[in-house]
Amino acid sequence: MHRYAKRGAFLKLRNGLYCLADQPPSELVLANRLYEPSYISFEFALSHYHLIPEAAYVITSATTRPTRALTSFGKTFEYHRLKKSAFTGYEPVKMGQEAILMATPEKAVIDTLYFTDLRKKELNDRLDLRTLSRKRMRSYAQLFERPSLLQLLKKVMG
Repeated sequence: MHRYAKRGAFLKLRNGLYCLADQPPSELVLANRLYEPSYISFEFALSHYHLIPEAAYVITSATTRPTRALTSFGKTFEYHRLKKSAFTGYEPVKMGQEAILMATPEKAVIDTLYFTDLRKKELNDRLDLRTLSRKRMRSYAQLFERPSLLQLLKKVMG
């Protein structure tokens, strides 16, 4: 494979992961494949669902593996570790011809609030929760088994 990559037939995405040079994957597919298992969440998903007004330039994902940041094709991909019992609430989302794994809107909010509760992320004060299911958000928050997360969710929901 290394030889074919040197000839230009394949592109190396990371050690052991290659793609055809004339068919590179989209950034979102790449985010799912670079560090598995993972699904897109946090700020990137919140921006995708228009729950925050800002655009996200770093693709942020949840994983059960250790937290890390990777760079491929000049793009930064961040992966944040969640406990296995909370690694749920994502689904395939069709993007053109490809399907990627992305958190549901409610799960993206809870993943973000979890790291806010741990003081590892800032809370976006322009988070728009009006269209989301409160019941689903509470259900996802309970997976983390943190009373302080449930209190934060209650505060944010108003």
